[in-house]
Amino acid sequence: MTASRTGPGPGRGTLRVHVTGAACAGVTTLGHALATRLDVPLVDTDDAYWLPTDPPYTARRLPQERRALIRQWLDGATGWVIAGSLVSWGTELIRTAQLTVFVDTPTPLRLERLRAREAARFGSRILPGGDMHVIHESFLDWAACYDDPSFDGRSRRGHEDWLSRLPMPVLALDGTRPVDSLAEQVVMSLDAAGRGALPPGPPGILGTG
Repeated sequence: MTASRTGPGPGRGTLRVHVTGAACAGVTTLGHALATRLDVPLVDTDDAYWLPTDPPYTARRLPQERRALIRQWLDGATGWVIAGSLVSWGTELIRTAQLTVFVDTPTPLRLERLRAREAARFGSRILPGGDMHVIHESFLDWAACYDDPSFDGRSRRGHEDWLSRLPMPVLALDGTRPVDSLAEQVVMSLDAAGRGALPPGPPGILGTG
């Protein structure tokens, strides 16, 4: 994999945004829309997290390797969008972000999107007998546990705890809404933050819109 970059070269924009949420909440989709509107590069944290393997998603980079790779991809960029989860390994990468966005999407819709996405990407490889079938089923089980407070993987409880300790404002958005509407709300919130009209950071999430 390579970093997903949007915009000409490093981009001319100066705004810095982190977008996060559960698997298939629409985080990367919103990240692409924001990177285009803000004229900044986009990094998908999955590209740093996973080593390129076939089948994919079977070998993780070490945390320090992920951080170094993201810094390398963003070298020379004043603004950026970093999309994906950084919980437990990448908080330091977003210390200068003006805003973190939490995309909150109901689990049934996320799982529907996940099945459709993986089928489009991998086709028969995820079907029974395919070389990715076990990986696919395990991924679905993992993604379905997000709302379980006892789950020790990526979870709502873990995300909300992490978000509550960030130094910048956190905006929660309804991931069922059209991406253009979500991007517009983020841009408006960034403008408000620039004018000092938003609180400087947690505790508390600014609200779901």
